[in-house]
Amino acid sequence: MLVEIENTAFINTRVLFLDASDSELVSRYKETRRTHPLAMDGLITEGIRKERAILEELKADASFVIDTTQLSPRQLREQINEEFRSSNDTGFRIEMVSFGFKYGLPIDADIVMDVRFLPNPHYIDELRPLSGLEKPVYDYVMGSSATESFYQQFLTLLQTIMPGYVEEGKNNVMIAIGCTGGQHRSVALTQRIGEALAENYKVNITHRDKDKRKETVNRS
Repeated sequence: MLVEIENTAFINTRVLFLDASDSELVSRYKETRRTHPLAMDGLITEGIRKERAILEELKADASFVIDTTQLSPRQLREQINEEFRSSNDTGFRIEMVSFGFKYGLPIDADIVMDVRFLPNPHYIDELRPLSGLEKPVYDYVMGSSATESFYQQFLTLLQTIMPGYVEEGKNNVMIAIGCTGGQHRSVALTQRIGEALAENYKVNITHRDKDKRKETVNRS
């Protein structure tokens, strides 16, 4: 059916494939207390294995593959909207993602940078609840000479290598910048670097773990 639609000249089709790690899928099935439709013997992992085998070709042909393992429903919605908002745009795009190492690395990142060596606002009481998007934290992080030196050198590196990705025919590159919790340093730097790169490229900025600590506090 999909092939027939794709072969129709007046219909522009793009396939979105949503994926997640096996452990996350098992967790979701247990949380919803549902049985995997292919788990005839009752083992969720066996059902997932069969499903992956069936969908392998579809995933390979997909226009977009989004790993939902670390995404909240809101983040997934925003990412899908971003993908299809630019569905008529075939140009090169940079995905900037801030994250916290304590929550795991973005598994689909092309470039990962660790900024845990920079001054940490977490240890300042009035800055701890804020994020790197808020001026007091942003100014604190960027006010360090170490931060400014790193920013200039890393931005220069990215501006130097991005044309190579374009020449190789890549449609997008994900640059992930991480600190301990993904709330302060990585957020501020990802935002600044993303805005600088946006002067020459299409850039999408996502702060994956910015509100994780707040969500954890609210649940406790």
